[in-house]
Amino acid sequence: MKNIPVLVVSGRSLAEAYEAALMALYEDGIPFKTQYDKPGDPLSLDCTMNLTILEPEEDPVIHMAFPGGIDDLKEYVMELKGYKDHWVKNMNDEKDTRWEYTYHGRLKNYGVWKELVNGMSLETGPFKVDQIENVIKKLSKQPYTRQAQMITWMPDIDNDCYDPPCLQSLWYRILEDEEGTWWLNCNIRFRSNDAWGASFMNMFGFIQFNKEVIAAGIAERTGKTVRLARMNWQADSYHIYGKDIQQAKERLFDRVADMAFGERTMPFNDPFIRDMYDQAEASVIAKIKAFDSRE
Repeated sequence: MKNIPVLVVSGRSLAEAYEAALMALYEDGIPFKTQYDKPGDPLSLDCTMNLTILEPEEDPVIHMAFPGGIDDLKEYVMELKGYKDHWVKNMNDEKDTRWEYTYHGRLKNYGVWKELVNGMSLETGPFKVDQIENVIKKLSKQPYTRQAQMITWMPDIDNDCYDPPCLQSLWYRILEDEEGTWWLNCNIRFRSNDAWGASFMNMFGFIQFNKEVIAAGIAERTGKTVRLARMNWQADSYHIYGKDIQQAKERLFDRVADMAFGERTMPFNDPFIRDMYDQAEASVIAKIKAFDSRE
């Protein structure tokens, strides 16, 4: 074997596409070592994945095999909106063990980082670019542009970073239908994507980010109805860590043949689920404040 397999899947909804990607990886991925393996860990399964969610807003959205809960999904969406940007560490303080970046920080304030100067945490860097604002402005003015993109990678920092950003870029373009509705198409590229432990939350989070931040921002400026069209998800390394394969078998792979798809999924737009999701915001804010108070 000399080639890493390139697997291509699609699904109408997030839950359908997510399951198709996991099944393709399980059936056609190849064993691989990782730099995070511990002694005795089984080899991971890996591939390059191209996954398309054709109707990101449509149910069923939630997959029951996702190793998390509704609160976790809400917390991640809030993180993508900047609620944890203050958790980023001072880069020149060896005692500071907080995060080296957040995705929102890289998208909203690309080019800057924090350093400790005379006991004060200060923002520094060669420039500061609000990529979110630029994308909304560009698409509002020219929806068919090919230049509406955002990136996260900062070579001066990330080449020597222990855990550099997995998310690499987001690209957007809009099509208008016969009724005048604008449809926001999106390509998202990850260099590394934990298929079992993170990819569902990643995809769910960016669907909500695209809807609540990008599409809503364009709609506000243009007066247009803006909805989500297909989201194409590209992962250079789409993998399940060896330590997680048994759990994935028990929760999904060994159950597909004997369980109906409807029993493996859940509608996000159900009023009860949406209420759980909306009510989680208060507990997430309290959780963040409690963490901050310990710092």
